[in-house]
Amino acid sequence: MPDKPQRADAPRHGARALIFTVLVAALCGLLGLAIATQVRTTTSDDVLGGLRSPELLALLEQLNAREAAMRNEVETLEDTLAGILASGTDNQAAIAEAQAQLDVLAIQIGSVAARGPGVVLTVRDPNRAIGPEVLLDQVQELRSAGAEAIQVGGSGESSGGPIRIGVDSWFGGTGGAIVADGETLAGPYVITAIGDPPTLEAALNIPGGAIDTVARSGGRLTIQKFDEVEVTALRELRDPQYAQPGG
Repeated sequence: MPDKPQRADAPRHGARALIFTVLVAALCGLLGLAIATQVRTTTSDDVLGGLRSPELLALLEQLNAREAAMRNEVETLEDTLAGILASGTDNQAAIAEAQAQLDVLAIQIGSVAARGPGVVLTVRDPNRAIGPEVLLDQVQELRSAGAEAIQVGGSGESSGGPIRIGVDSWFGGTGGAIVADGETLAGPYVITAIGDPPTLEAALNIPGGAIDTVARSGGRLTIQKFDEVEVTALRELRDPQYAQPGG
């Protein structure tokens, strides 16, 4: 069984009040993200318009499954928080459990760095023909295969990033100048994902999947498996604009 991703340089806090504060903040952030689209592109109309009905249904099922999983995380976190609040100030076991839950949640929402077994994808685009939907497909494939933390960056001198992928991440731009969450990336593109390496590699090697998609655009995708990779890019935990915790 592969190791679970760990927070990189994550200190343990003994102060109960601090744990409560961060836990509540993370809960509010997750509630806001749970209703957001998993990944969107600025050219989504063109991309979705080219999909067949089975493909659209499969995409909808993925998004629904992701939302359900996020809602389950919210419910678990609410139960943990309620248990801590009811336990009194001296329940160290409950505080330790809350910290463990916070570590897991922080990795999921991208507010801390993470490390663990995974893969590194390099996408070479000599013809500048690979569009944002191609990188989107790879992110979707990795997530469907169980990737727990993903970052996307470029290798060119003018490249921005890397970008930590979250539930509200988006891709846009054009071939040779893909935009991810507002950062313009220059190829070759590098995607780092934490998860079970053989499973992630197998998902990308499915006929008609990520490797074939890159090849059809005149590019080349290589996959490297590692016992440990690091995802260092972070996402800012923003207050939800519309969503509030339900009563």
